[in-house]
Amino acid sequence: MKNTALITGASSGIWKELAYIHAENNWDLVLVARRRDALEEIQKDIQEKHWVEVVVISKDLTLLQSPRELYDEIQKLWITIDYLINNAGFWGQGFFHERQWEDEKNMMQLNMLTLTELTKYFVDEMVERKSGRVLNVGSTASFMPGPLQAVYFATKSYVKSFSNALHRELRWSWVTVTNLMPWATETDFEKVAGLENTELFKHTVPARGVAEDGYQAMIDGKIDVISGLTFMQKILIWALPLLPKKVILNMVYDMQKKK
Repeated sequence: MKNTALITGASSGIWKELAYIHAENNWDLVLVARRRDALEEIQKDIQEKHWVEVVVISKDLTLLQSPRELYDEIQKLWITIDYLINNAGFWGQGFFHERQWEDEKNMMQLNMLTLTELTKYFVDEMVERKSGRVLNVGSTASFMPGPLQAVYFATKSYVKSFSNALHRELRWSWVTVTNLMPWATETDFEKVAGLENTELFKHTVPARGVAEDGYQAMIDGKIDVISGLTFMQKILIWALPLLPKKVILNMVYDMQKKK
Protein backbone atom coordinates (compact mmCIF):
# COMPACT_ATOMS: atom_id res chain seq x y z
CA MET A 1 0.00 0.00 0.00
CA LYS A 2 1.20 3.54 -0.76
CA ASN A 3 0.66 6.87 1.02
CA THR A 4 -1.82 5.14 3.27
CA ALA A 5 -4.26 7.05 5.46
CA LEU A 6 -5.87 5.52 8.53
CA ILE A 7 -9.22 7.22 9.09
CA THR A 8 -11.36 6.53 12.15
CA GLY A 9 -14.98 7.60 12.25
CA ALA A 10 -18.62 6.77 11.81
CA SER A 11 -18.85 5.90 8.08
CA SER A 12 -20.59 9.18 7.20
CA GLY A 13 -20.14 12.94 7.25
CA ILE A 14 -16.59 14.33 7.45
CA TRP A 15 -15.12 10.83 7.81
CA LYS A 16 -16.60 9.69 4.50
CA GLU A 17 -15.57 12.83 2.64
CA LEU A 18 -11.99 12.60 3.94
CA ALA A 19 -11.81 9.04 2.62
CA TYR A 20 -12.92 10.09 -0.86
CA ILE A 21 -10.56 13.08 -0.94
CA HIS A 22 -7.59 10.86 -0.09
CA ALA A 23 -8.63 8.29 -2.68
CA GLU A 24 -8.91 11.02 -5.34
CA ASN A 25 -5.14 11.42 -4.97
CA ASN A 26 -4.84 7.72 -5.88
CA TRP A 27 -3.62 6.94 -2.37
CA ASP A 28 -4.59 3.95 -0.24
CA LEU A 29 -6.84 3.76 2.80
CA VAL A 30 -7.52 1.92 6.03
CA LEU A 31 -11.05 2.76 7.17
CA VAL A 32 -12.23 2.07 10.70
CA ALA A 33 -15.77 2.27 12.09
CA ARG A 34 -18.26 0.08 13.91
CA ARG A 35 -20.60 -0.75 11.02
CA ARG A 36 -18.95 -3.26 8.70
CA ASP A 37 -21.80 -3.08 6.17
CA ALA A 38 -21.37 0.68 5.74
CA LEU A 39 -17.59 0.31 5.55
CA GLU A 40 -17.79 -2.32 2.83
CA GLU A 41 -20.25 -0.22 0.83
CA ILE A 42 -17.83 2.73 0.83
CA GLN A 43 -14.89 0.40 0.14
CA LYS A 44 -16.62 -0.97 -2.96
CA ASP A 45 -17.59 2.47 -4.24
CA ILE A 46 -14.11 3.94 -3.76
CA GLN A 47 -12.39 1.00 -5.43
CA GLU A 48 -14.75 1.20 -8.40
CA LYS A 49 -14.00 4.91 -8.87
CA HIS A 50 -10.27 5.00 -8.05
CA TRP A 51 -7.29 2.69 -8.50
CA VAL A 52 -6.58 2.39 -4.79
CA GLU A 53 -6.46 -0.29 -2.14
CA VAL A 54 -8.96 0.04 0.71
CA VAL A 55 -8.78 -2.06 3.87
CA VAL A 56 -11.77 -1.93 6.23
CA ILE A 57 -11.67 -2.80 9.91
CA SER A 58 -14.81 -2.97 12.04
CA LYS A 59 -13.99 -1.79 15.55
CA ASP A 60 -15.83 -0.15 18.44
CA LEU A 61 -13.32 2.48 19.50
CA THR A 62 -15.22 3.36 22.67
CA LEU A 63 -13.81 0.17 24.20
CA LEU A 64 -10.66 0.54 26.28
CA GLN A 65 -8.77 -2.24 24.49
CA SER A 66 -9.71 -1.21 20.93
CA PRO A 67 -6.86 1.20 20.11
CA ARG A 68 -4.23 -1.42 20.88
CA GLU A 69 -6.20 -4.09 19.03
CA LEU A 70 -6.45 -1.83 15.99
CA TYR A 71 -2.74 -1.04 16.03
CA ASP A 72 -1.80 -4.71 16.37
CA GLU A 73 -4.13 -5.68 13.52
CA ILE A 74 -2.54 -3.11 11.21
CA GLN A 75 0.91 -4.35 12.22
CA LYS A 76 -0.05 -7.91 11.31
CA LEU A 77 -1.16 -6.69 7.88
CA TRP A 78 2.26 -5.04 7.37
CA ILE A 79 0.64 -1.71 6.57
CA THR A 80 2.59 1.53 7.07
CA ILE A 81 0.36 4.45 8.08
CA ASP A 82 1.55 7.69 6.48
CA TYR A 83 -1.48 9.79 7.43
CA LEU A 84 -3.41 9.34 10.69
CA ILE A 85 -6.82 11.00 10.71
CA ASN A 86 -8.53 10.80 14.10
CA ASN A 87 -12.10 11.67 13.21
CA ALA A 88 -13.99 9.26 15.49
CA GLY A 89 -16.07 11.02 18.12
CA PHE A 90 -19.59 11.69 19.30
CA TRP A 91 -21.58 14.06 21.44
CA GLY A 92 -24.88 14.27 23.30
CA GLN A 93 -27.16 17.03 24.52
CA GLY A 94 -28.61 17.43 28.00
CA PHE A 95 -27.95 18.36 31.61
CA PHE A 96 -24.85 16.60 32.94
CA HIS A 97 -26.64 15.42 36.09
CA GLU A 98 -29.39 13.81 34.00
CA ARG A 99 -27.28 12.11 31.34
CA GLN A 100 -26.14 8.50 31.64
CA TRP A 101 -22.62 8.17 33.02
CA GLU A 102 -21.85 5.37 30.56
CA ASP A 103 -22.49 7.76 27.67
CA GLU A 104 -20.21 10.42 29.13
CA LYS A 105 -17.48 7.89 29.88
CA ASN A 106 -17.63 6.48 26.34
CA MET A 107 -17.46 10.02 24.96
CA MET A 108 -14.31 10.76 26.95
CA GLN A 109 -12.78 7.43 25.95
CA LEU A 110 -13.41 7.97 22.23
CA ASN A 111 -12.83 11.72 21.95
CA MET A 112 -9.70 11.83 24.11
CA LEU A 113 -8.14 8.52 25.16
CA THR A 114 -8.58 6.61 21.89
CA LEU A 115 -7.35 9.62 19.89
CA THR A 116 -4.32 10.01 22.15
CA GLU A 117 -3.43 6.32 22.19
CA LEU A 118 -3.63 5.94 18.41
CA THR A 119 -1.58 9.11 17.99
CA LYS A 120 1.05 7.70 20.34
CA TYR A 121 1.42 4.42 18.43
CA PHE A 122 1.58 5.87 14.93
CA VAL A 123 3.51 9.07 15.69
CA ASP A 124 6.27 6.95 17.24
CA GLU A 125 6.63 5.20 13.87
CA MET A 126 6.39 8.46 11.91
CA VAL A 127 9.15 10.09 13.94
CA GLU A 128 11.39 7.08 13.36
CA ARG A 129 10.75 7.34 9.59
CA LYS A 130 11.00 11.16 9.66
CA SER A 131 7.75 11.36 7.71
CA GLY A 132 4.05 11.57 8.52
CA ARG A 133 0.97 13.70 8.99
CA VAL A 134 -1.71 13.64 11.71
CA LEU A 135 -5.13 15.31 11.49
CA ASN A 136 -7.18 15.43 14.69
CA VAL A 137 -10.78 16.48 14.14
CA GLY A 138 -11.64 18.82 16.97
CA SER A 139 -14.32 21.50 17.03
CA THR A 140 -14.92 25.21 17.47
CA ALA A 141 -16.37 23.97 20.78
CA SER A 142 -12.76 23.96 21.98
CA PHE A 143 -12.87 27.77 22.30
CA MET A 144 -15.51 27.86 25.05
CA PRO A 145 -17.30 25.90 27.78
CA GLY A 146 -20.51 24.22 26.64
CA PRO A 147 -23.48 24.08 29.00
CA LEU A 148 -25.84 21.29 27.85
CA GLN A 149 -22.81 19.59 26.28
CA ALA A 150 -20.38 20.02 29.15
CA VAL A 151 -18.33 16.88 28.57
CA TYR A 152 -18.21 17.14 24.76
CA PHE A 153 -16.91 20.73 24.80
CA ALA A 154 -14.32 19.76 27.41
CA THR A 155 -13.08 16.85 25.30
CA LYS A 156 -12.59 19.12 22.30
CA SER A 157 -10.61 21.58 24.41
CA TYR A 158 -8.35 18.65 25.23
CA VAL A 159 -7.96 17.76 21.53
CA LYS A 160 -6.93 21.32 20.68
CA SER A 161 -4.42 21.61 23.53
CA PHE A 162 -2.93 18.16 22.91
CA SER A 163 -2.65 18.64 19.14
CA ASN A 164 -1.06 22.09 19.42
CA ALA A 165 1.48 20.94 22.00
CA LEU A 166 2.42 17.89 19.96
CA HIS A 167 2.82 20.00 16.82
CA ARG A 168 5.53 22.03 18.62
CA GLU A 169 7.23 18.96 20.11
CA LEU A 170 7.59 17.46 16.64
CA ARG A 171 8.92 20.63 15.03
CA TRP A 172 12.21 19.09 13.84
CA SER A 173 10.90 15.60 13.10
CA TRP A 174 9.27 16.16 9.68
CA VAL A 175 6.01 15.02 11.30
CA THR A 176 3.12 17.47 11.78
CA VAL A 177 -0.10 17.46 13.79
CA THR A 178 -3.05 19.55 12.60
CA ASN A 179 -6.18 20.39 14.58
CA LEU A 180 -9.37 20.82 12.51
CA MET A 181 -12.09 22.90 14.19
CA PRO A 182 -15.38 22.85 12.27
CA TRP A 183 -18.62 24.61 13.15
CA ALA A 184 -21.87 22.63 13.03
CA THR A 185 -21.54 20.30 10.02
CA GLU A 186 -24.05 18.22 8.06
CA THR A 187 -23.85 14.73 9.56
CA ASP A 188 -26.19 12.19 11.13
CA PHE A 189 -24.85 13.02 14.57
CA GLU A 190 -27.11 15.93 15.35
CA LYS A 191 -30.09 13.56 15.21
CA VAL A 192 -28.37 10.96 17.37
CA ALA A 193 -27.34 13.63 19.86
CA GLY A 194 -30.77 15.28 19.87
CA LEU A 195 -29.48 18.59 18.52
CA GLU A 196 -31.44 18.89 15.27
CA ASN A 197 -33.97 21.32 16.81
CA THR A 198 -31.42 23.69 18.30
CA GLU A 199 -30.10 27.07 17.19
CA LEU A 200 -26.63 25.51 16.91
CA PHE A 201 -27.70 23.23 14.07
CA LYS A 202 -30.08 25.67 12.40
CA HIS A 203 -27.46 26.49 9.75
CA THR A 204 -25.04 23.64 9.05
CA VAL A 205 -22.30 23.51 6.44
CA PRO A 206 -21.60 20.67 3.96
CA ALA A 207 -19.20 18.01 5.21
CA ARG A 208 -17.23 18.05 1.94
CA GLY A 209 -16.02 21.63 2.38
CA VAL A 210 -14.96 21.00 5.97
CA ALA A 211 -13.13 17.82 4.93
CA GLU A 212 -11.31 19.67 2.13
CA ASP A 213 -10.20 22.43 4.52
CA GLY A 214 -8.95 19.93 7.08
CA TYR A 215 -7.23 17.66 4.58
CA GLN A 216 -5.37 20.50 2.84
CA ALA A 217 -4.30 21.95 6.19
CA MET A 218 -2.92 18.53 7.14
CA ILE A 219 -0.98 18.27 3.87
CA ASP A 220 0.39 21.80 4.42
CA GLY A 221 1.38 20.94 8.00
CA LYS A 222 -0.67 23.72 9.60
CA ILE A 223 -1.30 23.86 13.35
CA ASP A 224 -4.99 24.81 13.35
CA VAL A 225 -7.72 25.27 10.78
CA ILE A 226 -11.22 26.61 11.42
CA SER A 227 -13.88 25.63 8.89
CA GLY A 228 -17.54 26.25 8.18
CA LEU A 229 -17.97 29.66 9.80
CA THR A 230 -19.81 32.65 8.40
CA PHE A 231 -18.14 36.05 8.61
CA MET A 232 -20.11 36.94 11.75
CA GLN A 233 -19.29 33.60 13.38
CA LYS A 234 -15.59 34.19 12.74
CA ILE A 235 -15.85 37.56 14.47
CA LEU A 236 -17.63 35.86 17.38
CA ILE A 237 -14.92 33.22 17.77
CA TRP A 238 -12.11 35.76 17.84
CA ALA A 239 -14.09 38.05 20.20
CA LEU A 240 -14.67 35.31 22.78
CA PRO A 241 -11.64 36.18 24.96
CA LEU A 242 -13.01 39.72 25.30
CA LEU A 243 -16.51 38.71 26.42
CA PRO A 244 -17.56 38.17 30.06
CA LYS A 245 -17.71 34.48 30.99
CA LYS A 246 -21.41 34.70 31.96
CA VAL A 247 -22.28 36.15 28.54
CA ILE A 248 -20.51 33.26 26.80
CA LEU A 249 -22.16 30.64 28.99
CA ASN A 250 -25.63 32.07 28.42
CA MET A 251 -25.04 32.37 24.69
CA VAL A 252 -23.88 28.75 24.30
CA TYR A 253 -26.70 27.49 26.54
CA ASP A 254 -29.31 29.24 24.39
CA MET A 255 -27.76 27.89 21.19
CA GLN A 256 -28.08 24.32 22.45
CA LYS A 257 -31.55 24.43 23.98
CA LYS A 258 -34.17 22.31 22.24
CA LYS A 259 -37.02 24.35 20.78
